[in-house]
Amino acid sequence: MQELHDLNDEDLRGLAPETVAALAHQMLQRLRRQDGEIKFKDAKIEKITFQLARLKAWKFGAKTEAMNAEQKRLFEETLAEDEANLQAQLEQARGQASTPPATDGDNNKRKPRRQPLPDHLRRVEHHHEPDDTNCPSPGCGKPMKRVGEDVSERLDIVPAEFFVHRHIYGKWACRCCQCLVQEAAPPQIIDGGMPATGLVVHTMISRFVDHVPYYRQEAINARSGVHTPRSTLASWSGRGGAALEPLFVAQKRFVLSTRVLHADETPVAMLDPGAGKTKRAYVWAYARGAFDAVPGVVYDFCLGRGSQYPIAFLGADDDPNGRRGWSGTLVRDEYKAYEHVMAAEPGRVAAGCLAHARRKFDELLRDNGKSAVATEALQRIARIYRIERELATLTNKERLARRTAVAQPLWEELHKWLRLERARVHDGSATAKALNYSLNAWKALTRNLLDGEVNVDNNHCENLIRPWALGRKAWLFAGSELAGQRAAIVMSLVQSAKINGHDPHAYLNDVLTRLPTHLNSRIDELLPHNWQRRLKAA
Repeated sequence: MQELHDLNDEDLRGLAPETVAALAHQMLQRLRRQDGEIKFKDAKIEKITFQLARLKAWKFGAKTEAMNAEQKRLFEETLAEDEANLQAQLEQARGQASTPPATDGDNNKRKPRRQPLPDHLRRVEHHHEPDDTNCPSPGCGKPMKRVGEDVSERLDIVPAEFFVHRHIYGKWACRCCQCLVQEAAPPQIIDGGMPATGLVVHTMISRFVDHVPYYRQEAINARSGVHTPRSTLASWSGRGGAALEPLFVAQKRFVLSTRVLHADETPVAMLDPGAGKTKRAYVWAYARGAFDAVPGVVYDFCLGRGSQYPIAFLGADDDPNGRRGWSGTLVRDEYKAYEHVMAAEPGRVAAGCLAHARRKFDELLRDNGKSAVATEALQRIARIYRIERELATLTNKERLARRTAVAQPLWEELHKWLRLERARVHDGSATAKALNYSLNAWKALTRNLLDGEVNVDNNHCENLIRPWALGRKAWLFAGSELAGQRAAIVMSLVQSAKINGHDPHAYLNDVLTRLPTHLNSRIDELLPHNWQRRLKAA
């Protein structure tokens, strides 16, 4: 049967009334169906548009300050996934080609901008040319001339590829002298073993930088048909960690050569096989000053949080071996154990952490949202931090001069206000405790006003100890004290490599390749900060 819209007036006159009625009924049903499809599509578009609007309201109106760092990161990642998904659905509903999500006005600032792809990446070129390069215009057909090109780049990845190094050692013999000559095998981190240095490094980086447990590495390697039991992977890391011990000793010596040192600690669970459960151990972090031109960090895995552990690490005046202990300015929080650490060496000076003092008022405000004292304290501390951000790029001498001129009056006003408010509140109250923290630590908190090399807080060290907090969520616990100490060795070097601007895999691979033949008297050449200078010199 013909379609009604295909017929003209003459065709309609020649049709029977019953046929015209059937065609009209058919067209009416089609129009109703199309109308229903349009309404359904409009409803779907309206629903998706509403979801996108609500998503943006969540994105830009959410109280992210109420989230911890991990929750905030997960929240942002989920929003990005949801927004891209809804945008794709909206484009499909509208019949549009896939395009990046549109942004409006100031929201552009919140979107990460696409960065140029790094030059060092391998490029695989795909050339796209017309099948026919003759002019398509009617009556022409002449050969066309290439006048330019457009280039677009897309980032791709090939999963980790296992390959085998075949070392073939030729044997050379003298028939006269019955002498056999063969090149000696170069020393390796694991002599006579299956893994090359690159595989050992990959295993260690996966474990200590990417925090991938050995059982997951075993499963990942199995996808490539390579059988690497977790016990074998752990053994490789153990051998690699042992090879790095001399370098760790040199790194510790370098970090403790600074005049301003940051210290902090964080708990790590350690397996206690005898008790059939885990017990709490600690990782202590020691970092060179926040304004130090050459950064560095070193970790110490300890069974407890007592003062004996940092005292042993830093050394003491009465050391039985006659070693001179570290002396200088120690930036730390007000944990009581540090009092004994400071007293262990006469030349040590305490510097406080303004971030910890601020945190007391922030906690007070969260517990009691109407605390005028907490609100005022946070505002006063914020003024000091605004000045400190402006001073970050100055020299130590310039920074001290600016602090004296601009920041010191704010500190003096803050001290006067703290004492006045403390006199107004009852002992034992939450407000009194927050005020007491700053007042009792005032001398250490204001140490930065006497030394331009000292930072106002200990956030520098807290940031460097954060990888341990991330790692313990992945591998849950250290298997033993020795395993914890080995992790501290590796983490000290790879984290120092990162803050010196190195790729930790490239650094560790080069170091472990060279260590078997490297002179111990020149071990400092392989430290992260010197490795950078060596590359520059080359």
